[in-house]
This record gives sequence, structure tokens and C-alpha cells, in this order.
Amino acid sequence: MNQLRLNKVLKEMEIRNVSQMIISDPAAIFYLTGKWIHPGERMLALYINLNGNNKLFINELFTVTEDLGVEKVWFNDTQDGVEIASKYVDKEKPMGVDKNWPARFLLRLMELKGGSTFVNGSSILDRVRMCKDDKEKDLMREASRLNDLAVDRVIKLVPEMHSEKRMAQLLLSIYEELGAEGFSFDPIIGYGANAADPHHGCDNTVVKEGDGIIIDIGCVKDSYCSDMTRTVFYKYAPDKAREVFNIVLEANKRAIDMVKPGVRFCDIDAAARNHIDAHGYGKYFTHRTGHSIGIEVHDLGDVSSVNTDKVEPGMIFSIEPGIYLPGEVGVRIEDLVLVTEDGCEVLNKYDKELVIVE
Repeated sequence: MNQLRLNKVLKEMEIRNVSQMIISDPAAIFYLTGKWIHPGERMLALYINLNGNNKLFINELFTVTEDLGVEKVWFNDTQDGVEIASKYVDKEKPMGVDKNWPARFLLRLMELKGGSTFVNGSSILDRVRMCKDDKEKDLMREASRLNDLAVDRVIKLVPEMHSEKRMAQLLLSIYEELGAEGFSFDPIIGYGANAADPHHGCDNTVVKEGDGIIIDIGCVKDSYCSDMTRTVFYKYAPDKAREVFNIVLEANKRAIDMVKPGVRFCDIDAAARNHIDAHGYGKYFTHRTGHSIGIEVHDLGDVSSVNTDKVEPGMIFSIEPGIYLPGEVGVRIEDLVLVTEDGCEVLNKYDKELVIVE
């Protein structure tokens, strides 16, 4: 296992008085071991303990031959994996359990008295993952670099009059050509009124002159995610759309300018939200300003009005204010920011000023 990452998790466990924990989330197991294992309906559990009694409980179906730095305990489809795991845990101490561990496994472990009490231990590992190490920072930079290249290619396809759905299909090919592993989430490409739906699913709509176009896309590269949004206009931008665009752009810039260690996430959100509200569009900004990102496109933590946590160096999250006028126009502008010791590094370099696609 990655000992530096494991040590951070163990330290956090000690602070929270959780001496043992079961981790089942494949992303979290990858974070610690460098190995992706997708178990489907079968049990997969990485057990870690402050005493070093670490075990990976894994079905024989999965051919994991490499040394992951942790002892593997194998079982098969005819055996009770949870019962096998229960023989290794400390039944006299609290057990931290991954939020994603299926109830059928957790309830079985509870039946077997596999801990004195059971607590949600996910935030322990999730909070450690919020602050990226140097290797992760470089991987996130590269994923964002590829995303910049991809959005440029997508924007240049607009005059070819492809449907939203076809644009998404072409985007997948673009990512493959760039060396990415695929989408980090289903792309959101919305023409005209569709752009006013923040999570619009691509359909057969074709662009028309004067449409605003939201392009919210992300790829996975070496298991790390990118995410960005650009809004452009086809042929021309109506006056109202220009007004909305400029307000959102300024909100994006104001929020980014706030990002530095010690600032609260809610204050970053307010920097964007207050600007939009001051121009009378507050009720049309219907979502949080951003979310954390890394191995998963939505890691723990967000830029919202209720998150009073303080920003720390190494955190990476999105800044993506938007205004959505139903049936008319939608604008969202999103960048990823990496928190540095005295400010932030914007990972997306692609132009976000108003662009008219001819």
C-alpha cells in the first residue's frame, strides 16, 4: 500500500478514536493500494487497524496476483466472506465502516458482533483524499490539460450542425484520441433553451443561430478526473444572453480570486452568489458554486453556502456559477482550482471569455 497515504488515514483514525475500519469503496481501495478492483455484487473489503493488522478480503474470482502491500484473505462464492472477515477484527472495539458497503454485508457483520459499535468511517478517508499529494496534483493537471484540448475540438464542431447526442459521441472519440480513458461523467451539451437545464441530458436537438451552448465535459486520465464548462454562442449572442454571460463570468472570477488557505468554502460561494444576486438573477443560480474532485468527479467537500470548512493547500475543487432562465438561455462557466500555499492555481487554461462560433 501507499504508506504515506495509509499513515495519514491511520493518524485521522487515531484522532477520531476509530481503531479499525472496513473500506469497500473501489476508489478508496485504489487510493491506498494503486489497484482498481470492481467487485460487482461480491464482497470486497480492505480492513485496516491501528495495530497494523491489515487484510484485504477478496473473492477468488478476481485475479489479483501483484503484491499490494497487504495480506490477501481469499474466499469463494460458496463461502461466507463476512464470517471469514469477522475472525480477524477486534470485536471489543468500535468498527468504522465505509458508507458504500452494502447493507447485506454490514448487517451480517453486526450479527456476528464484528465490533463493539459501528460508525460511518468514510469521512476519515474522504477527508484525507481531499488534499492531493504531489503525484495527484500532476495527474490532475494532465487530466485538465486534455480536457482543454477536448473542449477546443468540440467547440470547433458546432458549425457542423451535429445534434447534442452526436456531439457527445464525437467527444468520446476525441478523448480516446487524446489518450484519456473515457468520460468522468456523462457530458452535458445543451443548445439554446436546453442550456437552461443545469443537468440536461444530451438529446437530438440541433443548434440554431443565436443559441447559447453549454459544454460541460470531463475525462479520466490515469484514474483522475477532469471537469470544466464553457458557454459559447452560435453566430451571435442576443443582448440578454450577453448580459447573463458577463455576470456569470465575473462571478466565476470573483470566486476564484477568493481561493486561498484559511478561507471558508461558504465565503467563496458567497463571492459568486452575491454578485449574481446583486444583478437580480439570484433565484436563477440554482446549485452550489462547486465540488471537490480527484479520483472521483465528486469527492467529499463542496463550495456551498452551508460548508464552513476552511480551504487547505492541496485541495482541488470546481468553481462553476451559473444562471438559468427557463426556456431562454443558460450560462455556466467552470474551472478547477488547486489550492496553493498562498492562493490557487487554475487548472483550466482554455479561454472563458465570450466566444461567437461562426
